[in-house]
Amino acid sequence: MAQRNLLMNDTHKQPIYWSLFEYDNWKLYMAATSRGLCYVGSPNKPFAELTDWVNNRFPQFELVRNDERLQPYQMELAEYFQGKRQSFSFPVDIQGTSFQQAIWNALNQIPYGKTVTYSQIAELIEKPQAVRAVGAAIGANPVLISVPCHRVIGKNGTLTGYRGGLEMKKHLLRLEGVTND
Repeated sequence: MAQRNLLMNDTHKQPIYWSLFEYDNWKLYMAATSRGLCYVGSPNKPFAELTDWVNNRFPQFELVRNDERLQPYQMELAEYFQGKRQSFSFPVDIQGTSFQQAIWNALNQIPYGKTVTYSQIAELIEKPQAVRAVGAAIGANPVLISVPCHRVIGKNGTLTGYRGGLEMKKHLLRLEGVTND
């Protein structure tokens, strides 16, 4: 009987820690679990973007503001924006299907300052016919910048959709020395 009571009273939700990162004119909500960074929001979007993401994907979690816990992630992101960092050393905790995980792992293989096409990502994961699915998985990347989906461009060299917006994508590529204007 005691065990049953413990289970019934165990309604505590796991925390997802969040903070607001501000750099130049951008405000990005960031979130992390105890295992690593799990979310980087679109620039200047409301807090509702983060809450909707958590409610849709992690209803067993609750958002808890903790600026100190997010500080190491924010520091590396600031160094990236300042041109002092080309890769990130912090852990990420991103959940997705095995297909999405394969795509996100492929994105991490794109070197700083380089771009690849959606077709090249599809070929890299040995699914050359899955270009549209690759695009959908890239669009589902929850950690902008640190998993560099901004380095993926259209087959003809054009900049294509980006959750952070095309202006942000242009800025990130220019920061890395890529010109696609």
